[in-house]
Amino acid sequence: MSVAEDDSEDHHHHLPAVEDWPHGFGEASWWPFVTAIGVAGLYLAAALFVLGHGDNSAVGSNVGPIAFLLSTVVFLVGLYGWVYHAFVKAYWAEGASESSGLRWGMILFLGSEIATFSAGFVYYFFIRTAGWPPTGAELPHLINSLVLVNTGILVLSSITLHFAHVSLHRGKRRRFVGLLGTTLLLGVIFVGGQLLEYYEFIVHEGFSLTEGIFGSAFYGLTGLHGLHVTLGAVLIAIVFGRALVGQYNAERDTSISTVAMYWHFVDAVWIFLVVVIYVGSEISL
Repeated sequence: MSVAEDDSEDHHHHLPAVEDWPHGFGEASWWPFVTAIGVAGLYLAAALFVLGHGDNSAVGSNVGPIAFLLSTVVFLVGLYGWVYHAFVKAYWAEGASESSGLRWGMILFLGSEIATFSAGFVYYFFIRTAGWPPTGAELPHLINSLVLVNTGILVLSSITLHFAHVSLHRGKRRRFVGLLGTTLLLGVIFVGGQLLEYYEFIVHEGFSLTEGIFGSAFYGLTGLHGLHVTLGAVLIAIVFGRALVGQYNAERDTSISTVAMYWHFVDAVWIFLVVVIYVGSEISL
């Protein structure tokens, strides 16, 4: 009898993410590979979107959005399997516990994320050294009330997540669940605020992704960050669902710790991004 079948019988729960696929690979997990394909597809979709617009478009204008939707599906499926295999499975197996090594895995992952964002910021700094404002672009005033409110919302979400974790360790489960749900709500509001900001810039200001080299830098960095916040919101939604059924306690909170690390990271990146991109664009060197 397989592990998945045994767990299903003992706990009345099917574990699709831990089945041996493809057969013969034992405990090897393909879910990170599937997730990586989805992420790579998102970058490809962004490139196809740019190539599909302009006077000499290389592909159809719908190719980029279609590739984005398909890549998002692949990414979310891979993420589901990966998270389920790494975290949720342990709660359906007797005597199993979450591995603290997963925290180090998150730390290494965040190291790769620092390199990713650093590449984007290097591109922006290169633009700044070539003269400011850049030629061929009408720059809008990026600092506005929406940006300030959105920044406050994201900072507040980090605070609520921190105290949710503290409440779990103090045995205050109701407060833990409430603060975790508040964090999720704030994250969703932030993403909505960023979409509203894009709408204002594109529709009312005429400032789009194809608006010169600064447009590509602005939407590239803020869009990459928005993607990370969306991913973080998905992760928080997963742990929130698990919290509702009482899966966490002070000794079994690895997924809370790792998700919190990720969320605090995207919060810090946003603050740096606001200072460098939003405030920096208003300053002439």
